[in-house]
Amino acid sequence: MRVDEFDFDLPRRLIADRPAEPREAARLLEVAADGLTDRRIGDLPGRLREGDLLVVNDTRVIPARLHGKRGLAGIEIMLHQPAEAGRWRAFARPAKKLKPGDVVRFADDFAATIVAKGEAGEVEVAFDDPAGLAAQLQRHGEIPLPPYIDRPDGPDERDRADYQTVFARHDGAVAAPTAGLHFTPPLLDALAARGIETVRLTLHVGAGTFLPVKSDTVEGHVMHAERGVLTAEVADRIKAVRAAGGRIVSVGTTSLRLLESAAAEDGTVRPFDGSTAIFITPGYRFRAVDLLVTNFHLPRSTLFMLVCAFAGMERMTRAYAHAIATGYRFYSYGDACLLHRSDRDD
Repeated sequence: MRVDEFDFDLPRRLIADRPAEPREAARLLEVAADGLTDRRIGDLPGRLREGDLLVVNDTRVIPARLHGKRGLAGIEIMLHQPAEAGRWRAFARPAKKLKPGDVVRFADDFAATIVAKGEAGEVEVAFDDPAGLAAQLQRHGEIPLPPYIDRPDGPDERDRADYQTVFARHDGAVAAPTAGLHFTPPLLDALAARGIETVRLTLHVGAGTFLPVKSDTVEGHVMHAERGVLTAEVADRIKAVRAAGGRIVSVGTTSLRLLESAAAEDGTVRPFDGSTAIFITPGYRFRAVDLLVTNFHLPRSTLFMLVCAFAGMERMTRAYAHAIATGYRFYSYGDACLLHRSDRDD
């Protein structure tokens, strides 16, 4: 398939700069076989059934963007995945100024050495104090907001709270699982009161999620791997819900990608602890997920390809056209969809 099949025009004014307040007030576009319905996030409990299972991602965003200097040259380092021996893979800007052995200093007591260079600005860095890295990131790092959120002076204190989900528990993501940003304790209470249970998995979202698809064809794109954990307890709960006739509702594309990575051919979800680079495009046969709560995604992005695979390309083209025409807010801080899988629609 050609990547330009997933292109569309999006007015800049529809890119959300802040989340809705309260979170449950965000809009929710339900996309099903019988058409498109405009709702609110607060309506979600009434759109699910007793016995359905909500699967959420409990990764926590770390302050992964660092600004430093190599000599007099300013360098930005964006961490995206731990590597061996306490090192990190990262994207550097401008990478052309760097070579192995260069030291980038972020503070008097905080520096990293470039140990390898890859393609497209990727580098591998070794920090001078790996054991103290978490504390140094809290002091000197920035929450890595996506590039389409306009913050000329960098993320502010409000972003430190706004860009974490209520589920955030395990440090490691460099981008938020943004569908989870809509959930609050009262909404979770309302879901539980309706008999809808919530379970957690962990997929540490990498900076590769920000990278554009540069190839002309879908098949030419290579996904970055991300680390995920799905426990035996959660796998057993999913199996029990399925056996009882309940549906699996993925909160976000990150949860969906890990669920599908952990699913066997017969749909059985197994424990998972490792990396996944699954790339879901139209034609993929879904095994584990029945409904998907997700935000509105970038044109030509791997995530828009995923939702087209899940709900059907024609249906999602109509849904996005409707969202743009009626002023839905897009991307990380924007509104959401409730997608019914096109081959189920129950």
